[in-house]
Amino acid sequence: MKVFYIDVESFCAYDFIDSLLKYRLHGKKTEIFRYTYKNVGIWHNPEIESDMLLKIKKETPDFAFSFNYYPLVSKVCQNAGLKYISWVYDNPQVALYNYTLINSCNEVFLFDSEMYEYFASQGIKTVHYLPLAASTDRLDKFTLNDTKAALYKAKISFVGSLYTEEHNFYERMLPNLDPYTHGYLEGLMRSQIQIQGYNFVEKCLSNNTINKMYDALPIEPHTDGVDTKQYLYSDYVINRKITGIERVELLKHIAIKHTVDLYTKDESFSAPGINNHGIVTYYDYMPYVFKGSDINLNISLRSIKKGIPLRCFDIMGCGGFLISNYQEDFFRYFEPDIDFVFYESQRDLINKIDFYLQHEDERKAISENAYKKIQKDHTFDIRVGQMLKDANIE
Repeated sequence: MKVFYIDVESFCAYDFIDSLLKYRLHGKKTEIFRYTYKNVGIWHNPEIESDMLLKIKKETPDFAFSFNYYPLVSKVCQNAGLKYISWVYDNPQVALYNYTLINSCNEVFLFDSEMYEYFASQGIKTVHYLPLAASTDRLDKFTLNDTKAALYKAKISFVGSLYTEEHNFYERMLPNLDPYTHGYLEGLMRSQIQIQGYNFVEKCLSNNTINKMYDALPIEPHTDGVDTKQYLYSDYVINRKITGIERVELLKHIAIKHTVDLYTKDESFSAPGINNHGIVTYYDYMPYVFKGSDINLNISLRSIKKGIPLRCFDIMGCGGFLISNYQEDFFRYFEPDIDFVFYESQRDLINKIDFYLQHEDERKAISENAYKKIQKDHTFDIRVGQMLKDANIE
């Protein structure tokens, strides 16, 4: 089996490639041809398309693969008669709204069941639902010796963006936004923060509100897709801002009573009771954080409607104890208070943190159950087999 691998930087890349190389199709070893591709949001480029097509013809792979979906790659694969498998781990993912999604070459695997349900309900046959995974083989190699424990031992930790560093469309929009629309959006965000498990932001953006936002910060839908202004402003502007507000407020509230160790891009952020360590690299050090923390928090990006974020699989795959906001897809595979703990409100989160910090045996039992389920059912080795079966690679 030969894979034409679209080589774009992604968190899952090395684990997935390792699992691909283990896979045997008809007893034959897997070969991987890595095609370097820069994700700069360009959906059409004749020069790149021509080069990619020539490489595909030369290498004669069995299929192409990428993390996240690229219309340009789909276009080339459709011309080449080559199956294109993509596994989407980001939401929002505006490229899915490109017309190429219906190309017959596509096998698009979506980690968020709501994304899958939306596109499948439109009669699109090229999409599948597939949750993310963890590599327990790799994560098991990280051990907390005395030196590492001194660096990464913590009561409570959170690894993730505060959305204060980049792509902050909301702050760019504010100086040009009229007071009424500003007030409405602030109220909408405050309302959504109170609700877990259902996102109503897009439905609450009327045409008039969208027009006011557009005047303040123009964002254009693509001419070769079906993305709308409502979708773009809700997920790329409002839901991102809600996430930033929510993460900062929750962490500050927890830190009133318990020290929080934060690993984030924004090294300038500070608050009483929060130790900001800056960014932690995914493959080198992040597993130590998850293994060394009594409680690992997940506060999902609000545009992930139902899916289980990669962070959660990594925490559980490390044998770490996870407290997460409510995400519906968890309940397909894991049991609350058996494999993980979820919170429904700020008060509920604080109460559960207080309880589990005082009950180490319960924490350890839950984290051990989660680890065993990841190892049994949710590794990249398992996902590769599921993916290739569903994509009819045989």
